[in-house]
Amino acid sequence: MLDNGYVYLAASRLSLHRSDDDWAMVIEIFGFSPRSGLPDVQVHTFGSRLHNRNSVQEYVTPEAHQAYLANNPNNESRFFHPIEEGRWIDEDEPEAVSPSGTVTLRSTAIRLPSREQYLPVGIEIQGDRPAIFELCRFLAHHHRDYVLATFSERRASVPAELDEILVLEDWHHPDVCSEELPSETETFRQLAEVLASGEVSRYETDEPHITHWQHWPDGGTL
Repeated sequence: MLDNGYVYLAASRLSLHRSDDDWAMVIEIFGFSPRSGLPDVQVHTFGSRLHNRNSVQEYVTPEAHQAYLANNPNNESRFFHPIEEGRWIDEDEPEAVSPSGTVTLRSTAIRLPSREQYLPVGIEIQGDRPAIFELCRFLAHHHRDYVLATFSERRASVPAELDEILVLEDWHHPDVCSEELPSETETFRQLAEVLASGEVSRYETDEPHITHWQHWPDGGTL
């Protein structure tokens, strides 16, 4: 869901991967959860066969590992952190940004924006200083490819022999929180056709693109 109550959405991307025998859909979500403390990109993978599953050593018992596999036969989730920890996080208000300095994004130091720089990209600062989720949205606007997953991160759970056949930066996403199923949307029915046939031209929907964070105001509000 793009309006996960625990995550302030900043950017998303969807990709399809396929071979003659297998398929995978990957959805990347970059955002900020106050419970995590640091912005991350969560890579959700759904597929007929998954790569790099959790090992049995990561679980208390072998039975717990088997339960994980049984409960998640076709889906996997991995987290990556494109933004490094640092003094850009306010020491007294851990959900706020320091008044000045730099943030390190994919090993590149980027100067923190002034308050006035947020508004032109549609971000209205709500507090006395920018919140971390507001900074994430600013960075997503100006440095989208850096905040989302790298090619290797995107394919963390995708078998190597699958080819990437389609990448969408924006699309019509179901309102999962309101129990709308992906199969109820023309977009996901067509994406399924693309995966089944390998014909990218089958994705031609006119449904509105709604993955921008402004369409999902409830994200992060719990």
